[in-house]
Amino acid sequence: MYHVKLYNKISQIGLDGLAAEKYAYGEELENYDAILVRSAKLHDVQFPEGLKCIARAGAGVNNIPVDRCSSEGIVVFNTPGANANAVKELVICALLLASRKVVQGANWVSSLKGTPDIGPAAEKGKATYAGPEIAGKRLGIIGLGAIGVKVANAAVGLDMEVWGYDPYLSVDGALALSRSVKHVTDIKDIFASCDYITIHVPLTPDTKHTISAETIAQMKDGVRIINLARGELADEQAVAAALESGKIAAYVSDFASDCILAQQNAITLPHLGASTPESEDNCAKMAVYEITEYLEKGTIRNSINFPNLKVPYEGGYRICMIHKNAQGIIGSVTNVLAQSGANIENMGNRSKGDYAYTIMDVSVAPTESVLSTIKNIDGIISVRTIQ
Repeated sequence: MYHVKLYNKISQIGLDGLAAEKYAYGEELENYDAILVRSAKLHDVQFPEGLKCIARAGAGVNNIPVDRCSSEGIVVFNTPGANANAVKELVICALLLASRKVVQGANWVSSLKGTPDIGPAAEKGKATYAGPEIAGKRLGIIGLGAIGVKVANAAVGLDMEVWGYDPYLSVDGALALSRSVKHVTDIKDIFASCDYITIHVPLTPDTKHTISAETIAQMKDGVRIINLARGELADEQAVAAALESGKIAAYVSDFASDCILAQQNAITLPHLGASTPESEDNCAKMAVYEITEYLEKGTIRNSINFPNLKVPYEGGYRICMIHKNAQGIIGSVTNVLAQSGANIENMGNRSKGDYAYTIMDVSVAPTESVLSTIKNIDGIISVRTIQ
């Protein structure tokens, strides 16, 4: 029986994927094999020795101590693309909100409550809230992952001229991207040429403050910026100053900030990007699938810290090893197995940075002595068996 610790509320549709005869789950577990989490911060959590994996029902993993997990042999999964449609729809909404001053206009009309002849009074003030159409304007998309591609294709459908920048564009992403999207190879082209800019990249040391005083200076006067990805991708002080000066005509963010809230041409949302029942269901189902595949078969899919690896499993004795990406480790393991009389019938190995993952299907059940010897090989981080 596997035990899964729940942090946050996880969609029941996802949890239904945890077969009752194999899994127990709940929020109060103290010893568990896996964690399902959404936004809860795990950096200060002391994990039990038996924890094997963490699945984040969402894309970002800033709430998970990934480096610590790597060193302890804990696989961290996310759910890329599961919430892409929800975010795409909000981006399209944000483009319109940035253009037409819908929020500001609605707030003003609300302030007229009790005014005599409120209809004519409201209409009289509408000129203050006029704004441009998005059709025919140039949209720059920074990051063409699952969300960025969907945004690009939707914007093409709205008659926008779409430019996209992503130095790591995948084959699948390129195939899914509309032919009408211009793929630029220099991010400065996005800054210098686009009327609207939306950013869809993970937060890393390299992407932090992609929107900065320096890059804002390269943009067109009156640019409109959408940031529904991560707050720290934009330097909020620089954005506030640019809103104050009019360099940025509008800024729509999904992340609250005092200095941004003070600007009348800023719209701040309460992190609504993936807040749809469909998105929560999709993320939960994908996260549960990742956990069950790993616990039951050793398959790694959509891992942040270890390589993806799938070796077909038809039952029998399977050894799964997380180890350093170093020479000689696999040879040492095979020597131990050979000396024990076990034959390796199937095998898979992949590496990612400093780490590697190996699956070996063997002819006989490895004894505790054999497993202990493997665990003591220099560079081995964790070993477990499936049968």
